[in-house]
Amino acid sequence: MLRKISIAAALSAAFLSGTALAQSSTVNGAAGGAVTGAIVGGPVGAAVGGVAGAVVGTVIDPPPQKVVTYVKEAPAPTTRVVVKEKVVVGQPLPETVVVTPVPENPTYSYAIVNDERVIVEPSSRKVVQVIN
Repeated sequence: MLRKISIAAALSAAFLSGTALAQSSTVNGAAGGAVTGAIVGGPVGAAVGGVAGAVVGTVIDPPPQKVVTYVKEAPAPTTRVVVKEKVVVGQPLPETVVVTPVPENPTYSYAIVNDERVIVEPSSRKVVQVIN
């Protein structure tokens, strides 16, 4: 019985690793992992799946070096954008911040907020990287 639970938990974690990559946050990753784990492995699978989903759900791939270089060298806009919220990787920028597409790679956009250059995923406005 214990062997079956262990196998189910391992299968759950393996299955979840691909599924959780599509999750947009730790909470979504953990919830999705727990549900998937529960379906495959019962209560133990839910626990293992929730932890694996939370870990994988927080991973954000860094942008290519070419994008980072472009954002570092792009001319700063004449108007200064200041927001009260702290700019944090994985969190979306406020709607008041204008993001500019990276011409060579429209998968990314950028903005200069609180004197920091940030690379953003345009559809969700999530910060991918803060450049210091």
